Amino acid sequence: MASLKELRARIGSVKSTRKITSAMKMVAAAKLRRAEARAAAARPYADAMRRMLAEVARSVANEGGQPALLTGTGQDKVHLLIPMSSDRGLAGAFNSNINRTTRNLVLKLQAEGKTVKLLPVGRKTHDFLSREFADLIIGHRHLAASKEIPFSAAAELGEQISSLLDKGEFDVCTLVYNQFRNVMTQTPTEMQLIPLALPDNDNTASTDLATYEFEPDEGTLLSSLLPRNLQVQLYATMLETAAGENGARMTAMDNATRNAGKAIDRLTLTYNRTRQTNITNELIEIISGAQAV
Repeated sequence: MASLKELRARIGSVKSTRKITSAMKMVAAAKLRRAEARAAAARPYADAMRRMLAEVARSVANEGGQPALLTGTGQDKVHLLIPMSSDRGLAGAFNSNINRTTRNLVLKLQAEGKTVKLLPVGRKTHDFLSREFADLIIGHRHLAASKEIPFSAAAELGEQISSLLDKGEFDVCTLVYNQFRNVMTQTPTEMQLIPLALPDNDNTASTDLATYEFEPDEGTLLSSLLPRNLQVQLYATMLETAAGENGARMTAMDNATRNAGKAIDRLTLTYNRTRQTNITNELIEIISGAQAV
């Protein structure tokens, strides 16, 4: 049985940990509000751009010489995967879900005879993949450490992807990220960036876009909008990742704070029982000594 001194030290240690986790929870909650608002604001724009590009792409589907960002290389041999995680931990299963999804996708593609290349975004997924698939990594990027992710981060990544495509480094590009649904739920999601995965042409989208007339012509518009769309989709997923990270961290720190409270209660109960037992034993010794005299 632990001594009273050891129990006091453990109680003090857990209390200090609870203060840290409680503070981290409050910080994550404050960051979450901003990140969630930015992700929600970017989502409609990204969705609208994808729908518009889908309509333009369908209108030129029978024409030749379409941009590679739209059609890819026409091959399906080399796959570029871009897993997106956070730079920091203490976020529950947020990063491990991305790592597991990416690992399974790599093994699946390799089993199909595909060549896989990795361009991880975020320190956590880069560290994980470096241990298991170091020879597949062709580069990596970290998310901005500032409070808000700048659009330039997505623009630079988009330019890098476009450059790799122009050099014939890959045929298909897929993004793996956590889609933010709510504070408790972040769903690992695969999004094909190249060739452009066209959304379903639902009745609403078709009705809205059928009345549009494009100026200049659709081909020129595609060449201009496709690089921008790539950057917008990357930026939207970066914002989703930031919101999901803070939501997962807030939840994890809340659970840690609660568990620390329960641990303190158990240790305090053990401390009181041990102290009471010691006092009882001392009283018995005193009474026994008095009777002996």
